[in-house]
Amino acid sequence: MATAAQVAKSLKTPKYSTRSVNRCWRCGRRHGYMRKFKLCRICFRELVNRGDVPGVMKSSW
Repeated sequence: MATAAQVAKSLKTPKYSTRSVNRCWRCGRRHGYMRKFKLCRICFRELVNRGDVPGVMKSSW
């Protein structure tokens, strides 16, 4: 989980556009980030398993 300082730093407007960091809105993680849902892979999986993300379901075949 990201510290409050890291989250605050990523919310600022960067000096250069390439320095922007995408972070999960739940935990602040920056790796494994999915732009469409604004979540990291771990939080995405938790929410999908609970059924909180509409239109997404766990696959089984």
